[in-house]
Amino acid sequence: MAENEKRQGLTVVITGASSGFGKGVARQLAADGANLVLAARRTSLIEELANELGSNAIAVTTDVSKEKEMKQLFEAALAAFGKIDVWINNAAVGAIGPYTEVPGKDMARAVEINVIGTLIGSHYALRQFKQQGHGTLINIGSVAGKVPFPYYTPYSTTKFAVIGLTASLHQEIELEGHKDIHVCMVHPWATDTPWFLHTANYTGHEAEMKPMDDPEPVIEAIISLIDNPQESIGVGSKVKGTALSRNLMPKLTEKMNSVQVKKVIEDAPPAPETSGSLHEPLEIGTEVSGGIRERMKLED
Repeated sequence: MAENEKRQGLTVVITGASSGFGKGVARQLAADGANLVLAARRTSLIEELANELGSNAIAVTTDVSKEKEMKQLFEAALAAFGKIDVWINNAAVGAIGPYTEVPGKDMARAVEINVIGTLIGSHYALRQFKQQGHGTLINIGSVAGKVPFPYYTPYSTTKFAVIGLTASLHQEIELEGHKDIHVCMVHPWATDTPWFLHTANYTGHEAEMKPMDDPEPVIEAIISLIDNPQESIGVGSKVKGTALSRNLMPKLTEKMNSVQVKKVIEDAPPAPETSGSLHEPLEIGTEVSGGIRERMKLED
């Protein structure tokens, strides 16, 4: 029996489903009886996950930055289940390091996946929602889209863009009077997922952040929006406190955040430069957790 009957039979498209939040959300929704359409570049991983989740899950190899592949994802979802109730734009990559040291092709690729991918996914989702008269779009923001994160500049830029996009779409749907169509956004803190293993990294140090959150509250927050849609939610006290602090004391908040980010980078162990998973997916980092907190404990 499904753990949550309200999600029984819902059709949910999830990008970035091969690890991290996407994989965690897929597992929970499958337990609740939902139909899952799993999208990612790592074919073997999403096929394994679809097999794990059962006959109501399908895998569709997708590079979200390519409209042709997103169209195929959209069509596969409709062909398999006849509708799309929820679309979650979760796929995202990072590029960190001093801005002038990050290659232009890496910055462009971060924009293609994080921004263009979310634009295209939102476009297909909302067109279908308008046609069927209902649906929930969930985009993944970040605290780095609310407060500037130096040395995470390409990533921070893309998340500011995603926040602007999602807020605009929310207002547009509201103005058009679509009562059963919802546009939502989730803002996590730095979270222990494979994102840090996959990021392009030109800092000269291991990619990590202190303090770092557990992925489960973010997964729960994403799923909660299916039952109780909201325009925007921050996950955890650090996100909410940072956003409030920036509203009240913007310059001080940005300064303190900048100093903390720089210190964490400089204190991390040395590491070689890498373009991460930006241009080609990596074999490492295949689960919900990235194991970063455990590594940091050993370092300390």
